[in-house]
Amino acid sequence: MHPLRWAISSTGRIAATFATALAQTPGARLVAVASRDAERGRAFAARFGAERVHVGAEALAGDDGVDAVYVASPHPMHRDDALPCLRAGKAVLCEKPLAMDERQVRQLQTAAANSGAFLMEALWTRCLPAWRQALAWLREGRIGEARWFTADFGFSAPFDPASRLYDPALGGGALLDVGIYCVAQAVAVMGASPVQVLAAGRKAPSGVDEIAGLLLRWDDGRLAQLACAVGLKTPHEAVIHGTLGRIRLPEFWRPRQAVVEIHGQPAQAHDLPFAGNGYVDETVEVARCVAAGLTESPLMPWADSLACARILDAARAQVGVRYASDGG
Repeated sequence: MHPLRWAISSTGRIAATFATALAQTPGARLVAVASRDAERGRAFAARFGAERVHVGAEALAGDDGVDAVYVASPHPMHRDDALPCLRAGKAVLCEKPLAMDERQVRQLQTAAANSGAFLMEALWTRCLPAWRQALAWLREGRIGEARWFTADFGFSAPFDPASRLYDPALGGGALLDVGIYCVAQAVAVMGASPVQVLAAGRKAPSGVDEIAGLLLRWDDGRLAQLACAVGLKTPHEAVIHGTLGRIRLPEFWRPRQAVVEIHGQPAQAHDLPFAGNGYVDETVEVARCVAAGLTESPLMPWADSLACARILDAARAQVGVRYASDGG
């Protein structure tokens, strides 16, 4: 497998985290950076050893020396930063949420299908060994049939209408920022087709959701109960409840441990590897898929990204959160 030549679109905190993971990934090389601000792009490239700096997504898409692009821009920019790269046939790993809504997700997937390019929503949680082990236990019937899934992800950030967490122009709100983790893992456990989404929430003065709760129901009666917040700290635990026992994942969005609790037996805690800063497994998965000629990863397939977008759209509508992108 030849080294995968990466570019990073955007230069914020998450971009720096990903660049650090690339440096820890065998066979990965950061060769280019794209930024809307040339000076920031040059500073980021110097910090992480990238050779070239581009201003904007179109310029990056024209770089023939790039194989894969990591899109790390704010949520509302994901579609427009990813589309030119997909149309140019480059592999794209796009930060979660993949786009602002289901319509935009479909646009990205259509572009990838038309060009034969790889596309993956960057749900790094899906690639971590603890989750892969938990899902393997579930498939093996270790805890019987999964009938209820619970997950929460909340942290307390002070209200600032200009911050990305609270500004609707930046896609602020709990659902898109951390609720996506809860929804994505519910879909991983239960499947990509809940038949009912019930949601309620508390809105911040800026109009985005500060706290949101969801109840998902599948056609056979299985349920997922999810909670997310940017203004309230919660335990960050996911639990798969089965007919024979349960699987707990502490700090479920970045777990290092999975705990199996079979009814009537002592709990068994299993420590699982956590490579580098946690993003390394994701970069390895992209390289594996690209080398195999795949357009999507089985760890985070396109159907799951569509399901997540559909669920989040329904939840936002019920909570009453709207973005400029909802108009078209």
